[in-house]
Order: sequence, then structure tokens, then C-alpha cells
Amino acid sequence: METMQIPARAEVAAQDKWAIHDLFATDDDWRAALAAAKEYVPRVQAFRGRLGESAQTLLDYLRLDDEISLAFDALVHYAQRKSDEDTRVAAYQEMVSQVMRLAVELQSAAAFQTPELLAIPDDTLEGFYQAEPDLTLYRLNIDRVRRRREHVLSDKEEALLAAAGEMAAAPDDVFSMLNDADLKFPDATDKDGVMHPVTHGTYIPLMQSYDRVLRKSAFDSLYSVYGQFRNTAASILSAQVKQLLFFANARKYPSTLAAALDGTEVDPAIYHNLIDAVHRSFQPMYRYVALRRRALGLDELHMYDLYVPVVEGVEMKFTFEEAKEIALKALAPLGEDYLNLLREGFSNGWIDVYENQGKRSGAYSAGARVHPFVLLNFKGTLDDVFTLVHEMGHAVHSYLSNQHQPTAYQDYVIFVAEVASTCNEALLMEYLLSVTTDKKQRAYLINHFLEQFRGTLYRQTMFAEFELRVNEMTQRGEGTTAEALCALYKDLNVQYFGPDMVVDDEIALEWARIPHFYYDYYVYQYATGYAAAIALSRRILREGKSAVRDYIGFLTGGCSADPVTLLRGAGVDMASPAPVEDATKLFDELIGEMEALLA
Repeated sequence: METMQIPARAEVAAQDKWAIHDLFATDDDWRAALAAAKEYVPRVQAFRGRLGESAQTLLDYLRLDDEISLAFDALVHYAQRKSDEDTRVAAYQEMVSQVMRLAVELQSAAAFQTPELLAIPDDTLEGFYQAEPDLTLYRLNIDRVRRRREHVLSDKEEALLAAAGEMAAAPDDVFSMLNDADLKFPDATDKDGVMHPVTHGTYIPLMQSYDRVLRKSAFDSLYSVYGQFRNTAASILSAQVKQLLFFANARKYPSTLAAALDGTEVDPAIYHNLIDAVHRSFQPMYRYVALRRRALGLDELHMYDLYVPVVEGVEMKFTFEEAKEIALKALAPLGEDYLNLLREGFSNGWIDVYENQGKRSGAYSAGARVHPFVLLNFKGTLDDVFTLVHEMGHAVHSYLSNQHQPTAYQDYVIFVAEVASTCNEALLMEYLLSVTTDKKQRAYLINHFLEQFRGTLYRQTMFAEFELRVNEMTQRGEGTTAEALCALYKDLNVQYFGPDMVVDDEIALEWARIPHFYYDYYVYQYATGYAAAIALSRRILREGKSAVRDYIGFLTGGCSADPVTLLRGAGVDMASPAPVEDATKLFDELIGEMEALLA
């Protein structure tokens, strides 16, 4: 029988592609804008040694910085989005490289900024604010720079670190090319001998199949290839962690964790508290694994049995049109203004919907100033509906922050980046449960909800613990070979899944395919964000307009306050373990309902 074909980019319908022309009409327009942007380098250099001379000079420089930020927003988004449309096209890879080289050149040219801001005496700076009231707009950002005084180096040292930026990005670039463009997986075979293509986009749908032969075949296909490149993958990840350690040491941080979280004003204690809280909540996870094994009627539960729904015969499929309608109904508690933004995104080229040959895997939302750009690889599964509302949560968060904050405060930090997306997912689940009366369908949906807890709260915390321990190994001078990474990763799986799970040897290679390990302590925020989102969604459904008002206030906040303060304004305190503990309690309650339904 014929293998299913994935279309070329040119074969995808225009209405299913994002409106990249909203950034630049043509590649030539982009090139012209890049050439014009090169003039920013001498304009920035003209301020060298002058930031402390007057309030007007400092204000002029900070306004130029805003102008550069807006110009590079369009340049970077166009190049990266075009590259992601087909990662095999060398011309767009080169465009990404060109704009990144210019960005590094500008960072190098502006290396004087932080040292000069630090050198301005406090009383002089206060005089500047009095002399030029418009400068007070930038007070928070200036205070943030001055707060990190002990981690800022000399002018020449800062220039050197800025110049190293392109090299520092190399591990992520190499991983992306290997993972998205070069790796090819053998077809998987189902119980009837039919071949199925294995790609990043098809892998999870294959793992959700009720055909166990197909699941194991897809599992073996994927990890057989990663196994062939295990030493290469370990070298790339090792290079990533070493460059993080280099910059942390250079800036006199005690660890890479402290360096990463300082930039977002998050106490490292929150990271450790998350891991500790999840460790204290392993029993619900073990209970869920045991339930899954019994529900599937298996003597042994393997890693390739984790994604198949435990309720057979309720295979939910959706067209993209149906997915959009469900999203609008599920997110109705957020109010008509929020729904109108969703409709705007659905109708006006925010979303690139389907997989095509060479397209970047996974999903994301990129919050460009013109409007967000959402990449999907939509297959019509229930997961894909959740991915749609997840990424549109990011998109609306970006849009509202861009609309309500001045340029200097539009970009929200990564600690809050996953809150809006996972709040949408929680509201979607509550909606689906509220309109489902069929016992079997309800069990299917609860299983999906349980999988969100497993996949987000537990799995991402396991990722976070792996990332932390790899960084600690590197700091201690221990080798991060493929053998060491596989041993660590397998041990964590044993710990997190418990005695009812057969932790297959192949899963020890999973670290080699996770792009988020190149994002510098990003993954823990999926777990903290999920805990916050559960709390927020329940408050919205419980309290209505007042909770929605607080929540929308959070979405419009950008980085106008530290992230923990912004979340407190919406009613959640992430400095406390309570949100994580409350989420794991809900997980345990849902397992109880699932056990009753399956009985």
C-alpha cells in the first residue's frame, strides 16, 4: 500500500499559511531593510562615552534603542519564519545568519551601555529624571540594569562577551539543523504490514494509535536513528552547557541556574521548590501509571504505551474549522474582547496550519509587533485542538502586551510565557467536560486531562531536573558523554514513573531530541506555568468578571513588573509551593474519578 505523502510547501493552500508578507512583501524588501539597519551601528557608537552627559542625551539613546528593537523585530521574524517554513532552504538559513550577525555587531557596538548606566551617580540620575520627565518611562529598565551591578564587566569585557554571542548560539543552530533538516527515520509498520512515515510531526499521532505493533515500530524507528547519533547529540548538548557555564562564570554567578533566572528576576529557590514539590507528589503519578497499565489490559506498561488513550473506541478527530469553533466556545469565559482577538488571528494570517516537507517540527507562537505568527503541524487529533488554544494563548498574550505597553516593556519574560497558553488549555478541558455526558467520552477526556498533568507538570519537571543536573555535572568538571547522559536520563524516568513502568532502554536517548534543552532553563516554566494556569482557570470559572479583569491585566503587563508580582496581581503566588501542590491534588482527584468511570 502507498505511504502517506507530506506536501511540499508550494502545495499548501494560501489560507493555511501565515501572512508573512505582513512583515515584508518580498525577500528584496527584507534585504533593503537589513542594509538600512546597518546604519544603526554608527548611530549607536556615536553615543559611546556620553550617556552620563545629560538627561536629553540619555533619553535620545534609549529612544534609539526602542527604534532598533522595532526594526529588528521585523527583520528577525521574517528571516526565522521563512526559514521555518522549509528548513532545507539555504537562502533563508543565510538570512537568519545575516540578521544575527548584525544583531551581534550591534550588541558589540552597544557594549558601553550597561557600564555607562552603572557609572552615573545616583544623585545625577535623579537629577536627570527631574530635568527630563520623559526619561522616567525608562526608570524601571535602568533600575534593572543597576540592580545587576556586580555581574557587569568592564566596557572592553562586555564588548568581548557580546562578540561571542554568535558562537554561543552555535549549539542550538547545529542541533536544529541535525534534528529538523538532516535526521530521517525509517517508516513504521503496523500489524497489517502497512507502512507509515515517521517524522517529528507524525510521531505522537503514531504513538496514540491503538495498534501496539505500530506504536512499538514507531518508537524503535525514532530511537534507532537517535542511537546512531548519540555521541554527536551528546557533544552538541555538552557544548551548549559549557557555553552557559562560560558566561555564568564570566559574570560571576555561582551557577548557570542563578545566571539564567536572574535575567527574569526569579529566585532560584522557585526552581528547586518545584522539583521538591513534585518529588513529594510521586504517589499520584505512580497511581496513574498503575491505572493506565490496568486500563490497557497490559501485563507490562512500556514507554510506547504512554500516549495511547486508555479508553478505546473514542478516537476524536477534528477538522481545523471545527477546532477553531471549539476554541471560541471554550474560551468564552474570557469575554468577548478576547474572543474577537481569536477571530482576528483565525481570519488574518496569524497561523501556519499544516505540516509540509522540511517545515520546522512542533508548534510555537512568535510575538511579532505587526501581529503574532503561530506555527502548527495540525493533524486533526484532540492534542492538536489543545495545541491550537495553547499557541493562541501565547499569541493573545503577546498581542495585548504589545498593544498596551511601550516598546521597552512589551516583551514578557519566559517565567510567565507558558501561563496564558496553559490557562487556555485548562479552560478547554473544563468546557469539553461540561458538554460531555457520555461516560466513555468523559473517561477519554479525563484521560487527556491526566495526560496534561503527566506531560506538563511531571514530565517538564523531570526535564528541568535533568537540565539542572547536567549543568551541575559540567560545573563539577564531570564528563557529559552519551553514556553519562543516558544513565542520568534513564534513572530519572525510573524515579518519576515508579514500579509499574517498564523503562525501556531506548527512552534513555530521549534527551537527544528535546530542543528545549537549548533554551537555557526554559522547561521548568512549563510546570510552574501549568500550576499557575490551573489556579487561574479555576478562579476565572469560579469568580467570573473580577477574575477575568485581573487576568487580562496580567496579559497586558508585558515586563512592567517582575513576573512573580504580575502573577500575584492575577491571584496566584508562585513563590509558594501551594499552586504546585494544589495541582497535584487535583491530578489525584481526577485519577479517582477515572478509576470509578473505568470500573
